[in-house]
Amino acid sequence: MGVVLIWYSLSKISFQELVQYFKNADYTYIGLGLLFGLLSHLSRAYRWKFMIEPIGYTLRLPNSIMAVFATYLVNYTIPRAGEVTRATILTNYEGVPFEKGFGTIVAERIADMFVMLLIIVITLFLEYEFIFQFFSERFDPLKIGFASIVMLILGLLFFIFIKRSSSTFAVKIRTFVEGLIEGVLAIFKMKKKWAFIFHTFFIWGMYVLMFYITTFALEETSNIPLAAILIGFISASFSIAATNGGIGSYPVAVYAAFSIFSIAKEPSLAFGWIMWSSQTLMIIVLGGLSLIYLPIYNRRK
Repeated sequence: MGVVLIWYSLSKISFQELVQYFKNADYTYIGLGLLFGLLSHLSRAYRWKFMIEPIGYTLRLPNSIMAVFATYLVNYTIPRAGEVTRATILTNYEGVPFEKGFGTIVAERIADMFVMLLIIVITLFLEYEFIFQFFSERFDPLKIGFASIVMLILGLLFFIFIKRSSSTFAVKIRTFVEGLIEGVLAIFKMKKKWAFIFHTFFIWGMYVLMFYITTFALEETSNIPLAAILIGFISASFSIAATNGGIGSYPVAVYAAFSIFSIAKEPSLAFGWIMWSSQTLMIIVLGGLSLIYLPIYNRRK
């Protein structure tokens, strides 16, 4: 899938032209973007300590940092395999049972999901008129309204079925949802819940700032509107979640979002490649060093 998307993005811009954008980019802003990205990863590692303490274990910060970078690196091979690797590192070097460690990671992801949904809601609120006009010009509002009502009814019927049914499928769904809710509520039961909440918002604040500041690296994207930045960030974030670290999909997702605002395809794709390449290079270097140094650090301990 990633190879196909890489081919697609390069079919929209020549390789020579892409290289020229890289040469002309202002690397001061790219460096600042890397700094904000690094701060978000370090904050994520520190936040994980708050999740481990309530289950009766202490997580050393160096192990947490190296596990986080190893997670991102492994996710470039198999989507979501990094989370398994992270829980395994926790088991091997901190003695935390795998299922408990993995449970903290799931709860952590749920918190991230809520913040992502909050960013989407804020974007819809700030740019409601633009988004409504964009979709109303391209799609029939009556059909959208009808489809929304049908989906709402189907969702309500599905909810009633899951709530009342005693089938194995319904029980599994109920158990899964109850587990998710319990994981979220556990955040508010931890001793350092406010620190956890602060770091959660800090992480995502750094993500948005990382995306925003890097737009200044190219002259063509240095004056794009706030709506383009927010929608581009959301689109790019989903591309990372859907594929192996956004390989191939990240530039395409940015291009798709920026095209809504009539931003030229060449700088849109170039920005997507610059953004993805710089962050990926950081992950490869720090993730690789983490995998190498983990056994060395823990042998000394």
